[in-house]
Amino acid sequence: MPRAIVLCVTLLAALSAHAQENARNLAAGCAICHGTQGNALPGAPVIPLAGLPREHIATQMRAFRDGTRPATVMHQIAKGYTDAQIDAMAAWFASQKR
Repeated sequence: MPRAIVLCVTLLAALSAHAQENARNLAAGCAICHGTQGNALPGAPVIPLAGLPREHIATQMRAFRDGTRPATVMHQIAKGYTDAQIDAMAAWFASQKR
């Protein structure tokens, strides 16, 4: 029985690491405007995403995607993401330090 528990814990850790890596990879495209790890450069015309609440980021991304929030390019970019991808990116950005 203890071997099964160790195996399950190891598997969950591996899945979690893979999910975090996947979220980081999805978020990498945002660096062009929002800065590396969501830390936009001072004076940038976009907000830094690092450290914002996960739900706020996800809500705004969905609003861009659904056309309910005005945007210049974000409505086009956001259309390429599923709800699960948006949630993963939002969680990743929320976990980053400002």
